[in-house]
Amino acid sequence: MRLPRFEYLRPKTLEDTLDLLADHKDDARILAGGTDLLVRMKKGLLSPKVLISLKALNNLSYIQKNDGSISIGATTPLADIIASDLIQADAAALSQACEKVGAVSLQHYRGTLGGNVLQNNRCHNYNQSQFHRSGRQACHKAGGKICYARDEADRCYSTCQSDGATALMALGAKLVLVSKKNERTVDLADFYTNDGIVPFAMESHELLKEIIIPVKGGSSAYRRLAYRSAIDYPIVCAGVLLGATDNKIDKARIVVGAMGRSPLFLAQASSSLNGKDLTDNRAFKTAAYQAMDSAAPFAVHNVGSTLEYRQAMVEKMVFRALTAAATAAIAQ
Repeated sequence: MRLPRFEYLRPKTLEDTLDLLADHKDDARILAGGTDLLVRMKKGLLSPKVLISLKALNNLSYIQKNDGSISIGATTPLADIIASDLIQADAAALSQACEKVGAVSLQHYRGTLGGNVLQNNRCHNYNQSQFHRSGRQACHKAGGKICYARDEADRCYSTCQSDGATALMALGAKLVLVSKKNERTVDLADFYTNDGIVPFAMESHELLKEIIIPVKGGSSAYRRLAYRSAIDYPIVCAGVLLGATDNKIDKARIVVGAMGRSPLFLAQASSSLNGKDLTDNRAFKTAAYQAMDSAAPFAVHNVGSTLEYRQAMVEKMVFRALTAAATAAIAQ
């Protein structure tokens, strides 16, 4: 498979980048690590006229602790996040999620956090070669009027399989988006459109500049299931955050990924842990079962695994993440 023809631009400043985005809009795509974008282009899923590289923008790669938050530049390599003592101490779920992205020899060093967050929704029926897709009618995501993942669906049911986004939503992260004339900060939970075709509430002339993680105490963990330990996308994953006072949980966030068009924050399962002890495995099992019950309706046949298996594994991943976060909280 070959890349389509495109114009390659390498601006040296953020201002120049935003000018190019404003000029080219829908004709342009941002190139950071390229681990998702270039594969999609080779498969004929995307044919931008212009690629705007961020490789010269070194000022978008950083990890900084501010008053009550951690700021991470969008082009920060996943390898830097994995190696960061700050992330391991205050946002362990993110470090654990980044460790699972791709293979150590490739995506840990080429992949960026911004690229992982903006990874386009996937579907086993859509993410195929152009030759494979030509053998049947186009699906919603390819401009057609059919969904192979859910019979008679009137919309696209592609799935968000981003490890980083699931962990970041559990951590309550925010995104800083910039354009030539504006800068805005949005909660990651509000960044998703619930539209599998255009999953992000982001304009074509906007750039993801920074990810902000609030640090208000607590422990986090991330667990995922995939067919292989490297390269594969998750078929189920879970990120959790637990805050506690005197070993009693006073804050909990449970997020399940790879089950819907965005990571799923499960409010009911999360609130069920308020007031529970950090050693209460029965409470964790109950919350994990509630998480499975809430997430199951979002699953469709589109990631190469049966619905029944994925639904059952939600409970397992959530329980494992909860117990890992509780163990870390007790050890603090």
